[in-house]
Amino acid sequence: MDLVENINAIETRIVAACDRAGRDRAAVTLLAVTKGVPPELVDEAVGHAQVFFGESKVQEAKAKIPECSSRARWHMIGHLQSNKCRDAVQLFEVVQSVDSVSLAQELNKWADKIGKMLPVLLEVNVAGEGTKFGLKPAELVEHAQSINLMPRLALHGLMTIAPWSTDAEKVRPCFRRLRELKSDVEQKLGASLPHLSMGMSGDFEVAIEEGATIVRIGTALFGPRPKQLRPALPEDGP
Repeated sequence: MDLVENINAIETRIVAACDRAGRDRAAVTLLAVTKGVPPELVDEAVGHAQVFFGESKVQEAKAKIPECSSRARWHMIGHLQSNKCRDAVQLFEVVQSVDSVSLAQELNKWADKIGKMLPVLLEVNVAGEGTKFGLKPAELVEHAQSINLMPRLALHGLMTIAPWSTDAEKVRPCFRRLRELKSDVEQKLGASLPHLSMGMSGDFEVAIEEGATIVRIGTALFGPRPKQLRPALPEDGP
């Protein structure tokens, strides 16, 4: 695996997708997903100007982040359990996977204890898949209004994980729907939400065309993850 070659190839594809959509390349952040990636590879990516990284398990992040360059900036992107909120608030700059009011309350509590303002994204299960976490679209506005009132949380946007497909075009409606939902929330809150986190290695170009401001890419950057020796637990996240 040639990390520099992969970074350059993804950059070329991001630029092309932005050009097709008439968007500024600077409006899209590449979040490198580092589940199963060792600290030395994270540092190599940092050395090639990759700044933002995403982890899906607090336990892995707690062991890894202290071993990585201090220039790396970390987002939580996996399902978060309430009993991990204390660590998550301390470890991450942004939590992208807020999927309930009760989880938001717990994050707000711990952020208040350390005097931190925590940017968050609300995870939406746009496709209604039973195997995935996330708020239902029908309850999103109500929950967003409640979470927006929490003094230590800054609501910055929405996140979704699209259904897996070998044809990225098939998930375009999912990304388009998330963009529409963001507009609904913005209208109700009377405030702009800067971020749509959507799109991964197999579909990030379509996501960019539909308005993604953050794309979460792991396999296309770091190669396939090693096969797990045990079944993945629900808390493992994407």
